[in-house]
Parts: sequence; C-alpha cells; structure tokens
Amino acid sequence: MIHVGIGYDVHRLTEGRKLILGGVDFHHDKGLDGHSDADVLIHAICDALFGALGEGDIGQHFPNTDPRWHNAPSSTFLREAARLINLRGGRIVNVDSTIIAQAPKIGPRLRQMKMNIATALDLNPERVGIKATTNEGLGFAGREEGIAAMAVASVDLPH
Repeated sequence: MIHVGIGYDVHRLTEGRKLILGGVDFHHDKGLDGHSDADVLIHAICDALFGALGEGDIGQHFPNTDPRWHNAPSSTFLREAARLINLRGGRIVNVDSTIIAQAPKIGPRLRQMKMNIATALDLNPERVGIKATTNEGLGFAGREEGIAAMAVASVDLPH
C-alpha cells in the first residue's frame, strides 16, 4: 500500500554559519540557524518520510534539546528515516521537493544535492526530485531572511 507524507521546514539565515542544502556547502555569506546543520531541504524530506510512516516529525526523532544532534549533518537524519522504513518492510517509491530561496542560485548544485539525497536513502537518483524557486522578492525568503523547503514522499508499506 502506498503511503504519502508531506514535509516543510524553514530556518532563519544568519552570519557565522555554513549554508548547507541537500548536503552541499554553498559557500554563501550567511548560513541557516539551527541546532544541527539546519539543512532545510533534508529536514523537509525527513518530515515527509516520517509522515508517510505516521511517525511524527524530525523534532520528535531528533530533538534540538539533545546535544548529540548539535551541528550534526542532516544526512544522519535522512539515513535514519530510510532505516525505519526498511524496518517496517517498506521501500521509498520517490521523494519530490522544492527549495524557496532568493539567493544563492540553487540550479548549479541540484545534481550534487540529488546524488547526496539518493545516496543517503539508497535510492535511484531518478526517484529524487529537487526544484528551486525564488519568492520574487516577497516575504521572508524574498528579503533573504530565511530559506524554506517543502517535500512529499511516497512509501510502499506492506500494510
């Protein structure tokens, strides 16, 4: 039976942090503020996968009050989501996502991000969709105060 989950994440941009998206360091003048590496793309995908399992969200699995996750690479969270799906006898059918950011330009790094996510999920890269859009200068993303990401995942579970 196919189960679908949706995920959303947003983090504030701040100075003094790396900007990591899809496991790629963008070498931008600001990075995302958060307990882990604050990779909004991977966090949204994790939430979509946990949602497809009916297992809450990333904050329940990796609380920001736990020092183990301080500055942790978000690929750790993605691998755990895949492990839980495998434990339930399931398989990830696909994930699709969108990054909302005024800057930096995401397009040149999409392939590398897709490969990172596919590797962490042990998934064919053709089953990973990543798109990027600006907010046309509107709202927090348009003012370059933060970056958001949305994701959907489909998971085939035995019941």
